[in-house]
Amino acid sequence: MPEILLAPFHAVGQLILAGGPFVIWILVAGILMWTLIFERLWFYRTQLPVMTGQLLGQWQGRAEHQSWMSHQVRSAMISRLNGAMSENMPVLKVLIPMCPLLGLVGTVHGMLEVFDSMSILGSADARTMASGVSKAMNCTMTGLAVSVTGMYPVHHFQSKIRKQTELLADRFTF
Repeated sequence: MPEILLAPFHAVGQLILAGGPFVIWILVAGILMWTLIFERLWFYRTQLPVMTGQLLGQWQGRAEHQSWMSHQVRSAMISRLNGAMSENMPVLKVLIPMCPLLGLVGTVHGMLEVFDSMSILGSADARTMASGVSKAMNCTMTGLAVSVTGMYPVHHFQSKIRKQTELLADRFTF
């Protein structure tokens, strides 16, 4: 039973050994990305309803809703909620394309190791080349895999932000 539970950690360890230091950076970026994704999920489930209720209460508690100033207050309240929903999205939008780029840097690094070993040995040894190419491909694969896992949540959050902003605008009636 413990072997089954430790299998993912063993696989990640093997991937780090096979891919080199760039895989570690990709995995750190992936952990950060998923931490932010879970933070956003928590926010939407727990904090957004509370914030919305508070601001709606403030809006409905206003005596006057028709003046220019009231329209500005309404816009500011909706904007505040939109800003809270959009928090951390720029970081997520940077992490998604950064992971494949880190994989590409690892690929280039692995290929440079292949060329270095070829120049040191003076010939193209298939074993040496295969080792470097394998290291390079592990970086690429890791970067792409981490990036792909974050694409849907970011798209989901962007859609949710647009939809919730429109719904909030409808709830803040004049």
